[in-house]
Amino acid sequence: MFLLWRWAFRIIFGIVGLVVLYVGITFAQVWWAGRQDNTSPSSAIVVMGAAQWNGVPSPILKGRLDHAADLYKRGVAPVIVVTGGKQQGDKVTQGYSGYQYLRDKSIPESAIKVEVGGTNSFEELSASAVIVKQAGLGTNIVIVTDPYHAFRAQSIAGELGLDAHVSPTTTNSSLNQLVRETGAVSIGRLISYRRLSAWR
Repeated sequence: MFLLWRWAFRIIFGIVGLVVLYVGITFAQVWWAGRQDNTSPSSAIVVMGAAQWNGVPSPILKGRLDHAADLYKRGVAPVIVVTGGKQQGDKVTQGYSGYQYLRDKSIPESAIKVEVGGTNSFEELSASAVIVKQAGLGTNIVIVTDPYHAFRAQSIAGELGLDAHVSPTTTNSSLNQLVRETGAVSIGRLISYRRLSAWR
């Protein structure tokens, strides 16, 4: 009986050890991805959605839009896709707010495509994949988001059949953001990001 319990404890501790190792490696990947800028010539720049206030981008969204506008002006891609639907109480979508902001920054209307239905990263990128494919732009994209979100955004894009590179903004990631993303990536890679998005 004692031998049986000893083996049971060894198995349990072994499983716990593997879980800790898996989560630790995932945390390192999330942290490292946010420190890399993999900008390269692409078919489109996809800006991940963030909060806006009655058409005025929040500082987070503004940072993403400014970065995307800079990439566009540098000739990285001919099109910018702005994403994001409405949150509770919003009068306009994040996507439309981004469209107005970029237009005011002298980005041509013809170079801006708008996604307005996504309420999470998977939905935004899924809709963006449809937009770029229907426009005949190909699947090679640059994603603009905050550093902590870079690894998951690229992973979701890969699941959707997009050849994605990430160009993070220059904002700092908090430990809480990195831990939250580590949890999302750890689960998403096991069950798929599509299933994970249905839970969130």
